[in-house]
Amino acid sequence: MRKNIITLMLATLTVVACDLDKKPLSSLSPDSFFSNKNELEAFSNNFYAEFPGSSIFTEESDMLIKDGLTDEMRGGRTIPASGSGWTFSSLRKFNTLIEYSVNCKDEKVRNEYVALARFFRAYFYSEMVKRFGDVPWYDHQLGSADPDLYKPRDSREYVMTKVIEDLDFAIANLPSERSLYRVTKWTALALKSRACLFEGTFRKYHGLQLEGNGWEYYLRQSAAAAEEFMQTSGYAIYSGSGKANSYRDLFASENAIGTEIILARDYDEGLNIMHNATYYTLGNYGNPSMTRKMACTYLMADGTRFTDREGWETMTFVEETEGRDPRMAQSIRTPGYKRIDSDKIEAPNFNNTITGYQPTKYMLGINAGADMYSKSYNDLPIFRSAEVYLNFAEAKAELGTLTQSDLDISIKLIRDRVGMPNINLVDANANPDPFLLDSETGYPNVSGQNAGVILEIRRERSVELFDEGFRYYDLMRWKNGQAFTHPFLGIYVPGPGTYDLDADGTPDVCFYEGDAPSLPSGVVRCKINEKVFLTDGDHGYVLTNKNTPGMWDENKDYLYPIPINDRSLTKGALTQNPGWKDNLTF
Repeated sequence: MRKNIITLMLATLTVVACDLDKKPLSSLSPDSFFSNKNELEAFSNNFYAEFPGSSIFTEESDMLIKDGLTDEMRGGRTIPASGSGWTFSSLRKFNTLIEYSVNCKDEKVRNEYVALARFFRAYFYSEMVKRFGDVPWYDHQLGSADPDLYKPRDSREYVMTKVIEDLDFAIANLPSERSLYRVTKWTALALKSRACLFEGTFRKYHGLQLEGNGWEYYLRQSAAAAEEFMQTSGYAIYSGSGKANSYRDLFASENAIGTEIILARDYDEGLNIMHNATYYTLGNYGNPSMTRKMACTYLMADGTRFTDREGWETMTFVEETEGRDPRMAQSIRTPGYKRIDSDKIEAPNFNNTITGYQPTKYMLGINAGADMYSKSYNDLPIFRSAEVYLNFAEAKAELGTLTQSDLDISIKLIRDRVGMPNINLVDANANPDPFLLDSETGYPNVSGQNAGVILEIRRERSVELFDEGFRYYDLMRWKNGQAFTHPFLGIYVPGPGTYDLDADGTPDVCFYEGDAPSLPSGVVRCKINEKVFLTDGDHGYVLTNKNTPGMWDENKDYLYPIPINDRSLTKGALTQNPGWKDNLTF
């Protein structure tokens, strides 16, 4: 039976309340609480609020944009007085449970909930390191007079060593029984593979050498955690809806699909716990759109490169979407697209997309009643096995230890879902993709004898994890923030005129100059140099955000700044991140 986290919390608190005759409410305190499983569970249920909600599907990057760039992408960040992610309030909850868990005399129960708290502490710190680099490590509750409130930042090496210690304890002590909505041993292994991959590749591509472990150590940890998960967890890649629908259904299913989903955020229409994914795509919500760069990343269905085809640069939308990796048609509207539970063919709608590549991921069916604001109730994946497989392949590739057998037990299984050919290690390294090496469309700092397969794994990650909240920090760890400085493009438009985007024989959009032409009902009018801009004036690629180009400062933008108030409070013990000038002197 599905169990909503909030339902669990209420039920557990009810159990605790029923024992109040033994332990009066007036006498409850940390010293008398945390003594049994019910109390530990009641306290720990709110830990799950740490996981992302709508940010899973509202990511923005070089692959997915809206009609206004984020502060990060347009160089608009400033040093805040406070906030901006620099907060440790959640950490206190985890440390409180750990500290008072000694009240529980059942060692197995105590270790399980300490493991849960340490998992969340590791999750918290891995996210803080991604955002700020060095951060102060706290493994105990802080009082108002605690001198550690004013301590300097600990090195990321020290913090990440502690993160791995926490995760190893969690792996050893969390339940191995699979659960969609509760953290388990398998969630901890997935997080370890994710966090260590980030740390290892960040250090490698940023040339970061710290006292202690090198970047290779973290990539070995990532690969080992992923391999243990792959060999022992029993999770797989979901393929139950067939090649044409399985990838789509994984994200549109009301209840998370436990074949592949390790942990999901639970949503429930009956409990009025909902999110906004369907309306976000269909409503006037900034018009989230896939970029041409992402569209060109998809391979052909036979595994060959789209960007090797003759004339690919000027193919129209119908031409370029034909015969591609099936995940493309399960991620955006392509010719023949029909929404779940509908027989109506729908074209990309230029009232809801600024590029012509209109996303459909997470969209519920036509009969689900999810088109209104905040009425979606499909579960959102937080960890899934495909990501772990990708982490495994990338870590091994970056280490230089990847074999064809490794690809066969990771990337091949992901691609088998949609019938795509596997990566061939020898061929990939013998012929690296120029599109993926290009400074404007790829990753120009990838080099060495393994460059080709690293690029192909990055392609696979981009395609498989599109719009799941990973892309921004992938660019950060690969030291590829320059990707934001290039134009964000859409479909190719040969010139003014009407275009049939769904190949049904009737026009869907008209690009025009001068006065608006007379058009059939349902055709979207796009006046050139007003509603849309084209790269070559009256033709070319749709050019988005013309007046707010992306910007990136290689000297500071890979980390967020430390807030001014926190620096002042510690009288400068908290140092500022490189390149950020707050003019504080101590």
